Amino acid sequence: MTETRSLTGKVIAVTGGAGFIGSHLCDSLIERQPSRLVIVDDFSLGKERNVEHLRHSRIVEVCRLDASDYEAMHRLFERERVDVTFNMAIVPLPASLVRPKDCIDKNILVTSTLCEMLRMGSYETLIHCSSSEAYGSALYVPMDEDHPTRPITPYAASKVASDYIALSYHTTFGLDIAVARPFNSYGPRQNDETYAAVVPITIKRIMMGEQPIIYGDGLQTRDYTYVEDIAAGISRLYEITSARGKILNLASGREITIKALVETIANLLGYSGHIVYEKPRPGDVRRHRGDISLARETIGYSPKTDYITGLKSTIEWYKSIYYSSDSDR
Repeated sequence: MTETRSLTGKVIAVTGGAGFIGSHLCDSLIERQPSRLVIVDDFSLGKERNVEHLRHSRIVEVCRLDASDYEAMHRLFERERVDVTFNMAIVPLPASLVRPKDCIDKNILVTSTLCEMLRMGSYETLIHCSSSEAYGSALYVPMDEDHPTRPITPYAASKVASDYIALSYHTTFGLDIAVARPFNSYGPRQNDETYAAVVPITIKRIMMGEQPIIYGDGLQTRDYTYVEDIAAGISRLYEITSARGKILNLASGREITIKALVETIANLLGYSGHIVYEKPRPGDVRRHRGDISLARETIGYSPKTDYITGLKSTIEWYKSIYYSSDSDR
């Protein structure tokens, strides 16, 4: 029989909670009626607009704080009496191509800080967020959790290191830890500026009257999963106790070429112009398709949003941002 736990009445902290996936996770968590939701973000990548709607809740506290600062985090957790932490804080992949040491140092330090705080009794449970980039390019598909980790970029290497640090604290000290490994998320609120991913930057270019760009031949594949489905899966990792000590893939189980993705976005936006091809980007994985069997069996994970519906919702959200004169862009 599957043992479950409830987040109702818990004090929850979300590091990187003003980011893309992090803010959607906060939306998912608030529905579970915690007594307190503490959003921790240094706003280097996260945005105020992503959590503005949550600030109106009396149970939400937004803290501008570096999650790698042990002393500051310890003081915050002690004051708020945090029960559960979801670690979503990252320095993203594109940043690792220009500032590799900063990316590696910060991503690992955030994880080790949270693990050590857990070991010292500052809170009870850590749900750590990984990345499918940890696998590198697929050696076989679908890629299950036993697929070798062969990171290509410094970012991916930092995520592999962080994952194993978290699992080592579970194994060595018996701590309550689980790891979510999302594949390529897309949806509203995804960063569309520096270090932007292909979905938001393609939407932005077309809306701004520019030509969309494909790097390489466009035949590289990704497993795109709507962000709300990813957030729901991460929430479930806490609720299902059999997930402890495990890494679980969160994906759609379907692969789509970058070429097909860009062409679909162009069609949805009524763009019939030229698509520019440029040289491949360094560290770009060739193929990704996730196996979600373990997540389905363990936490009942089942993505709800189909690809086209998700893209339409994403485009409508960006239209509301770009065509609003008072938006925080």
